[in-house]
Amino acid sequence: MPVRQPAPGDLEPIERASRDEIAALQLQRLKWSLQHAYDNVAHYKRAFDEKGVHPSELKSLADLARFPFTTKKDLRDNYPFGMFAVPRQQVSRVHASSGTTGKPTVVGYTKGDIDRWADLVARSIRAAGGRPGDIVHVAYGYGLFTGGLGAHYGAERAGCTVIPMSGGQTEKQVQLIQDFRPDIIMVTPSYMQVIVEEFRHQGLDPREMSVKVGIFGAEPWTEAMRREIEASAGIDAVDIYGLSEVMGPGVANECIETKDGPVIWEDHFYPEIIDPETGEVLPDGEEGELVFTTLTKEALPVIRYRTRDLTRLLPPTARSFRRMGKIVGRSDDMLIIRGVNVFPTQIEEIVLAHGQLSGQYQLVVARDGRLDTLEVRCELLPNATATAADAAGWVQQRIKTMVGVSTTVQVLAPESIERTLVGKARRVIDQRPKG
Repeated sequence: MPVRQPAPGDLEPIERASRDEIAALQLQRLKWSLQHAYDNVAHYKRAFDEKGVHPSELKSLADLARFPFTTKKDLRDNYPFGMFAVPRQQVSRVHASSGTTGKPTVVGYTKGDIDRWADLVARSIRAAGGRPGDIVHVAYGYGLFTGGLGAHYGAERAGCTVIPMSGGQTEKQVQLIQDFRPDIIMVTPSYMQVIVEEFRHQGLDPREMSVKVGIFGAEPWTEAMRREIEASAGIDAVDIYGLSEVMGPGVANECIETKDGPVIWEDHFYPEIIDPETGEVLPDGEEGELVFTTLTKEALPVIRYRTRDLTRLLPPTARSFRRMGKIVGRSDDMLIIRGVNVFPTQIEEIVLAHGQLSGQYQLVVARDGRLDTLEVRCELLPNATATAADAAGWVQQRIKTMVGVSTTVQVLAPESIERTLVGKARRVIDQRPKG
């Protein structure tokens, strides 16, 4: 499949700027953002004062390391509107997280914030090969979740025709893809797998669909899943990264011509990698926790927000901005099984490497006495020739060798594992006693 190469006119000047030019712009905008947060958000004034730092002391980008972190707890403690830096009457829209583990985190946007968000998602779509006139099928959820509306406004800003399908109704998803013939689909990778399965259920070859590019995000996914989706759907799969606390989708996006990690739009978001235990800033190339400071957000500036996503910063390639490595996992999603750190994405890589197992899997964590146990559930493909017992033994041995933990593996019949119809896949089932 030919990849759409960007023409010179497709790139904004800042995407081709020198690193010195980018750093100068970042420093200018960072000074503004710190002062804006300090002057208008009581939490930041208190946090800066307690740390003994003032926005005027920022003389270089490295000085940001002296300022305090922001965490999800800070946002929840100031629920609902306590982190807003503008009067509520100037907030044009509110989004919020699902709040499944407590109060939701609330994010506000001024009209200017929404315009910049649309610009950055449009930039992301262009990086993924999208062009004006393309039809974009948006299967991210709409509503308080930022995915649907973020993708929608960005696709319109990019000059595309938008199909605002949202999530769920998988049979209808396939019908509209067949009838409207979109060029691009924006959806979670796990739900794309479900759409591919539905094509097959209807006797259709998913590789014959009109879609050329999938822009996938909202959950960690591996290179193995990229290969599986590209082969099964006959598309180019690129990674879009974002989080509601920082903006939503479009904080970073892969370029289709390289597919070597999402490019961070560093003119609006300043990234750092820190040691998750000590908080020390790590050099580019080292793996740690990703931290973001917004440079242009008006309604909800965030200073050194701890994303909990584990990755590393990589040098520029297709654009002048640095890239992120694939998300290894989340520091708060990491399982510790008998002293071994286990990330769901490690298991995903192994399951998909077998060749006769689908990309669907679940990890069931339980407790036997004082020890945690891990059961891996996966399933055979409909046309698999391997037996469930042979596949289970292969996966079990591979996990022991590559991850270093003993598991039980249950290989189920095709399509036995619960599918996600809206939003993110449920990969971990924790059956351990609470408290």
